[in-house]
Amino acid sequence: MNTHRVSMDIGGTFTDVVAYNTATGEIQATKASTTPGELSVGVLKGLEALVPQLDDIEFLVHGTTQGLNAFLERRGVRVLLLATAGAEDTYLIARGPRLDLYDAQYRKPKPLLERKDIIGINGRLGSQGEEVRPLDEVAIRHAARRAEAEGYGAVAVAFLFSYKNPDHELRAAEILREELGDDFTISLSHQSAKEWREYERTSSAVVEAYTGPVVRNYLLALEEQLAQRGVQAPLHIMQSSGGVLTARSARERPLQTLLSGPVGGAMGDVELARVSDRKSLIGVDMGGTSFDVSLVVDGQPDVSTEAELEGLPMLMSVVNIHTVGAGGGSVAWLEAGGLRVGPRSAGAKPGPACYGRGGTEPTVTDANLVLGRVDAAWFAGGAMTLDREAAVTALRTVGEPLGLDEIAIAEGICNVANAQMAQAIRTITISRGIEPRDFSLVAFGGAGPMHAVFLAQELGIPETVVPRFPGAFSAWGMLQTDIRRDFAEPYFSADADLDLDDLFSVLTHMRTVALDSLSSEGIPEDRRSANSSIDVRYQGQEFSLHVPLESVDEVQQPDFLESFARRFADMYQDRYGHSTFGAPIEITTLRTRAVGSLGQLKNHQLAEATSTEFEHEVQPVVFEGEPRPTVVVRRSNLARGHQFDGPAVIVEETATTVVPPGYRVTIDELGSLIIRQHEKEQ
Repeated sequence: MNTHRVSMDIGGTFTDVVAYNTATGEIQATKASTTPGELSVGVLKGLEALVPQLDDIEFLVHGTTQGLNAFLERRGVRVLLLATAGAEDTYLIARGPRLDLYDAQYRKPKPLLERKDIIGINGRLGSQGEEVRPLDEVAIRHAARRAEAEGYGAVAVAFLFSYKNPDHELRAAEILREELGDDFTISLSHQSAKEWREYERTSSAVVEAYTGPVVRNYLLALEEQLAQRGVQAPLHIMQSSGGVLTARSARERPLQTLLSGPVGGAMGDVELARVSDRKSLIGVDMGGTSFDVSLVVDGQPDVSTEAELEGLPMLMSVVNIHTVGAGGGSVAWLEAGGLRVGPRSAGAKPGPACYGRGGTEPTVTDANLVLGRVDAAWFAGGAMTLDREAAVTALRTVGEPLGLDEIAIAEGICNVANAQMAQAIRTITISRGIEPRDFSLVAFGGAGPMHAVFLAQELGIPETVVPRFPGAFSAWGMLQTDIRRDFAEPYFSADADLDLDDLFSVLTHMRTVALDSLSSEGIPEDRRSANSSIDVRYQGQEFSLHVPLESVDEVQQPDFLESFARRFADMYQDRYGHSTFGAPIEITTLRTRAVGSLGQLKNHQLAEATSTEFEHEVQPVVFEGEPRPTVVVRRSNLARGHQFDGPAVIVEETATTVVPPGYRVTIDELGSLIIRQHEKEQ
């Protein structure tokens, strides 16, 4: 009998695995070192540590950074782009705005292909999808033969107005497959992003073609290895939108997995907001390589309909996550007489100097170890023993030129890293008119709880929450999500010209298609639902807001236009601080989100403490340059209701939480550490 639901999250340094026993409600988590070049090794090692009988797995979900890493490291395949003749330079022309007017170092984003990789194809559709000139099929066949002869790994097809009529792109795909075979990667722009904006749609198709073979090959290899070890459950993949898909669907639409790695933590925040009745959360995920920030507003994730990586746009539903290169493995160095930290990371190999794997450069982890904030003998639950002397030696390479001893430079490294992370939080909050003091800070990742209270202190955030298994929280979050499919339909109309009967008909058809799409994901009809929304803007503006509908039937109500315009004005006011209710508006895009429920996990309640006392030690830990007597306790010794004051260090298998002086820790019913400033110290 299958009894386990399992999730896997591969980070730059560690691979996290979480297993939920559906029979007992027990949750277990573990870490395995990420194995660069053979990521499945770490995945399988973690799986076997938690679920000895792999055929006991009934559900398996995985967050992958394969596509993202291939993009960032520029190691995707060579792409040939077929575009409409006369408009074939759209991708290279791109957009012209200068977001930083006085940046003398500005350079246009580097595209993924060169002009020689673009072929103009005759054939033309009009703005309403009507055929103006027939497709040049002979040119398509010549392009296919060139792709094969010159070693291209994928072909992207992006014709004008294909979002209105995909016939030319579909016919081009048929010809390409006849010439190149069914296994060759072909990305069609209307499938990658069925939306207006020619450049952004083309860019989406190119990114999908560039990363697609890498993602597909990885997923196929992982599925094969899982099957060889007896895993019968189908593999699911986390999407950038916060939902999951079967690996088969992910191979067909690899663009949707591009940001799947960091999204699990954001969905964990959503579930934590629901069960703890905290509606507004800032999630911070600090691992070995990066620091990710996400928001939960009124219980919902902060989701956008487009994303941008290294200046290249992609049209897709994506949870907004701001990432900076600041992790436990971030390297410290000197530049122009000043101390710098990150974004380069020591990674899993060789890792920080204290790992004893040959690393010699000082990192944030080395700094925390020297300050006494890491248990050297019980790191990662005893899986590793850290070398303090190696950390001290590494820190001296940057400390001595500045005239600082290892303690002073260690605190300096942590302070610089904290400043960078605090700025990342400001970027996703204050710069958008959001006040971080109205939120609780949720800290996870292997290193997140070690720095979170210092960040909350700097930003004036009143409460820090460290959930159970913080080092594997992103993997835990993947178990809280559902199957999701997103659909978009361009629909241009001013409010004065809007045909409500036609709008209702299109939305109803989209809803039917969206719900039917869940059958291929194995979701029964009684567990399917769909939500619709409309992209709206004031006339004359370029960008729109995403306005949800209560239901499709709402469109048929007599006062729909007025109530909808009011809803848009309220959202505009919240976002920009002003609005003009009654001014002409226009619709640009209709959207439908189909959700297939996978069921919610039972919330494990922590046992009530039978005594105010708990087993702990008192050890010297450095705060503000001075060693202070500090409570050091294993988290497994804490129960619901326990309370104690900092300074404190709470250690566990997947993370370490550091509480500076002046803060109090309380254990709630979910087992979360609730850390607030102690009134006596304010």
